[in-house]
Amino acid sequence: MRLRRGVAIAVVAGVGAVTTMLVGLVTNAVSDESRWPGWLGWLQEHAWFSFVVLGVTMAGLTALLAGLSETRPPIPTGRPEDGAGPPGAAQVLRSLPRDTAAFTDRAAELERLVGSVRASQERGEGLPVHVIDGMPGVGKTTFAVHAGHLLSERFPDGQLFVNLNGHTPGRTPVQAGEALASLLAAAGVPTQQIPVGDDVGAVTEARAAMWRSRLAGKKALLILDNAASYRQLEPLLPGGSGCLVLVTSRKRLVANEEVVMSVDALPPDHAVDLFVRLSGRPTDALGRDVVEELVRLCGCLPLGVSLLAARLRHHPSWTAEDLRGRLVAARDRLGELRAGERAVTATFDLSYRDLAPERQRFFRQLGFFPGTDLDAHVGAALGELSVVVARLHLEGLYDDHLIDEHPGSRYRLHDLLRDYARGLAAEGDSMDHAQAVQRVCTYYLAALAVANEHIVRSGAAVPPAPDGASRVETPVLESRADALSWLETERANILACVRRANSLALHDLVVRLAAAMAPFLRQAGPWDQAVGLHRTAAEAARHTGDQRARGDALAELGVVRRFMAAYPQAIEALNDAVTAYEAVDERRGKAEALNQLGIVWYLTADNEDAARAQTEALALYRELGYRLGQANALADLGMTHRQLSRFDAAVEAQSEALTIYRELGDRYGEANSLRDLGVVHCLMGAYDLAARHHQEAFDIYLELDDRVHQAYALNELGVVRRLTGDVEAARTAHSQALTHFIEVGERFGRANSIRHLGVVERVTGDATEALRLLEEALDAYRELGSRGGEAASLSELGVARGIVGERDGAIEAFQGGLEILRDLGDRCGEAEALNHWGMLLLTSDEPTAARRHFDQALTLARDIRCPLEEARALEGLGRCDWTIDGPGHGVDSLRAAVTVYRRLGVSASVDDIERLLV
Repeated sequence: MRLRRGVAIAVVAGVGAVTTMLVGLVTNAVSDESRWPGWLGWLQEHAWFSFVVLGVTMAGLTALLAGLSETRPPIPTGRPEDGAGPPGAAQVLRSLPRDTAAFTDRAAELERLVGSVRASQERGEGLPVHVIDGMPGVGKTTFAVHAGHLLSERFPDGQLFVNLNGHTPGRTPVQAGEALASLLAAAGVPTQQIPVGDDVGAVTEARAAMWRSRLAGKKALLILDNAASYRQLEPLLPGGSGCLVLVTSRKRLVANEEVVMSVDALPPDHAVDLFVRLSGRPTDALGRDVVEELVRLCGCLPLGVSLLAARLRHHPSWTAEDLRGRLVAARDRLGELRAGERAVTATFDLSYRDLAPERQRFFRQLGFFPGTDLDAHVGAALGELSVVVARLHLEGLYDDHLIDEHPGSRYRLHDLLRDYARGLAAEGDSMDHAQAVQRVCTYYLAALAVANEHIVRSGAAVPPAPDGASRVETPVLESRADALSWLETERANILACVRRANSLALHDLVVRLAAAMAPFLRQAGPWDQAVGLHRTAAEAARHTGDQRARGDALAELGVVRRFMAAYPQAIEALNDAVTAYEAVDERRGKAEALNQLGIVWYLTADNEDAARAQTEALALYRELGYRLGQANALADLGMTHRQLSRFDAAVEAQSEALTIYRELGDRYGEANSLRDLGVVHCLMGAYDLAARHHQEAFDIYLELDDRVHQAYALNELGVVRRLTGDVEAARTAHSQALTHFIEVGERFGRANSIRHLGVVERVTGDATEALRLLEEALDAYRELGSRGGEAASLSELGVARGIVGERDGAIEAFQGGLEILRDLGDRCGEAEALNHWGMLLLTSDEPTAARRHFDQALTLARDIRCPLEEARALEGLGRCDWTIDGPGHGVDSLRAAVTVYRRLGVSASVDDIERLLV
């Protein structure tokens, strides 16, 4: 029943989402800047375009060890590469722009739209997509946003606005996959749960499935603004019938079931009314005939009408006739423009010429901003002004209807106005494009330096601020939450600046911005986007001949590839990074790359290579006196020793790492080392100490609000509880862990929880349910490429199959598991599998063959000092002798087993043997 509740939770969270989430098994981040583990099941949102969604979540998928009697797969360390914990920001489905107070009556269109929605809802039918098309400046977006606010109460599960940049000058249309990533993040999906990969089509399909699953059964409103094609928006459409989608486009999008609503220019009477209202003058004082001509000259387009009215309102001495004459002159000068935009662009020119010279210059410079929306700090960088002056200019341009205001004191140019501003800048040669991009990039570098101070781990290197940063005004970021919020807001703009800088061959800026964004992207993702960024940076560094910078970019690429579980590509990038560092004798960088290589080899069970890499990295760190690096290398080395069943060496290395972490005040490092020490002590039979370490680790993760690693600690606590006889407490711990893993989309941890629950079902006598769970876990491990998890599942499957009488299937499972375990060098897991197999043979009336298996297990267990498997082997040998030679034989082995079991506190096994002896 507990499992069924867990499955129900999975359904609620979205089975469709879970089945398509990232194949990346993001692991234990055991190093400083090279390891954002994947713990942040929180990270949150990543918008690539206009709307701003807050809520950062970091999820680190990783390999974790299994229970004491299981093969121990990799354990995620959860040491964020850069020390940031989860943001904890709540996700909300509310991102509609502000409704305009000057909305002009479009009663017929609104009545049609609202009536269509109401009728569909009352009939219980699926809501059709409503496509709102029309020419530029006609008010499509304003109409859609106004309608969205009117209908918001009918869609209580949220309202989202997405700009698809279908016709934004200087920007390519947003790809469906990118839009889906932002929508999923806005809907509360942790960043690391969102599918990533190199196959754009497959990733888009997976994200679309997750998006449909996320909105299943919900009533939400989605505005897809500025669509270029139906193909662009189709994957974004929710699958449920309760969601309303409003699409705006300059094109007439043809599809099957849509309601198409064309928004035309305003009727002349409405255009006149809008002009009068915005001008602040009575109709009689204006002269209706002149006003009618004015609105006709600007095509009765709301954008043009509002600009003209603003001009008149700001010039009390002007008459409407004065304005008419200026507009006519402007139209003559811009006669080369297309007919559809000629009139409205003439109104731009008239508004622009009315600006003071310094504001004209500021407006022109806005046209060179590579991003979508901006604040006063970006405006100051563009205009080489103070933030105070830039803010005054932005507010003035907003008052003049030359820029739109968005939530969070941010501003944005309408597509036509952006194009117009760029044309003015090019025409007047008022600002060199490259210089403008350089200034904005320099600002972002300075601001990133401030943000990184809050999110980079204690003791880790922080990408330096640019030269002259002291002269750049940066936002006030007083906490980690402030930094993460700012980074989420500016992420798309910074990446757009990187692309523009790269197109202008500003290679040094590309390299530096990529390095400054690396700490955040490790945590927040999306990792496929980070891959593109670091590839670009590596190529830019090649152009500059800077081998160290190239090594940094390649190392970051390797880290992200590791998070994505693309291990061959990670190894290639990290090896290239080592080569680049060696070329310039950069020892710190080489140590970092070796540390990361060791982690990848650990995850792929190349344990000897992993140990060699970590040992070399540790030596370099010690030469450099870099304490955090030493701790990370020691922690990784300890886990490698543990995976090789070298328990004493594992305890020694992990204890030294723990001491350093505590010395540095690194709570994540402390928690991760405590957890791994708990695993080792559990394998060594020190269950009380193991439970204490796991509880301490759990408490730290709770303090840090790290739900992913809370779940890993719960699994380990569950293993100890089961081994000490408290099976119900074990079930509760594994079920709670499973819930956490499902919610954050951590597939490896989910597989571990399911396997542990399978063992619990087997121990409590439900072998059929145990088989189902263990088969599910086995499939998950194989899909993830986790050989350790596969071996552990096979070993347990052998036991369960034997219980239900599937002897051949059980032996096949044991053989498969042992082959992997021996290849991995996991002698503790090998001893466990041999003991299980021996018990199957004993119950199958093959005590002589069983004895050989128990003998091998005993030798292994004593060699590596694994007391539980030693006791199991002794018990097996005693039972074999009892069976072969008759009652009373094998007593010494049985009593020796009882002694070990009592020392371990495994009372159930003691009772079983004592009943036999009696």
